[in-house]
Amino acid sequence: MKLTKGYIQVYTGNGKGKTTAAIGQAVRAAGAGLKSFIIQFMKEYPYSEIISLKELGKWITVEQYGKDDFVYKAKMPGNADLETAKKALKRAEEIMLNEEYDILILDEIIVAIHFKLIKIDEVLNLISRKPGKLELILTGRYCPKAILDKADLVTEMKEIKHYYTKNVLSRKGIES
Repeated sequence: MKLTKGYIQVYTGNGKGKTTAAIGQAVRAAGAGLKSFIIQFMKEYPYSEIISLKELGKWITVEQYGKDDFVYKAKMPGNADLETAKKALKRAEEIMLNEEYDILILDEIIVAIHFKLIKIDEVLNLISRKPGKLELILTGRYCPKAILDKADLVTEMKEIKHYYTKNVLSRKGIES
């Protein structure tokens, strides 16, 4: 099966579940025989969902680019972070244009824009060159209006209440 038309989806907001929603879409697509490629910006940790996705390797490919250490250490990203983000963006373009995959997920690309790892114009250029049958999914907080305007579907995850405020750390299998 191949898609006859692909759309642009955005999962944004300050609530939990943006990456999870995008990965859920890839899993659903795998069940229909569609292939997905996930590029994770600012991630290198072997999150539980990435480990489980290896079982679906025929249908879903995941590559991680970079770290988010600078976010938690409250400092600006370094040159290595910038170079890694550029590699991820270049890889996204390669995957998008080779048309082997039905879905391309750019996980945390919006956060990468926010931290100035990549420029919004670069992402808008990528969006403008999307092949007609490719479903493109972008995730991350702080989505600029220009990207929202290009999207066909926007879902905002809104935090109402979160146990992080009670100092509950990330739990393996639930948040990581």
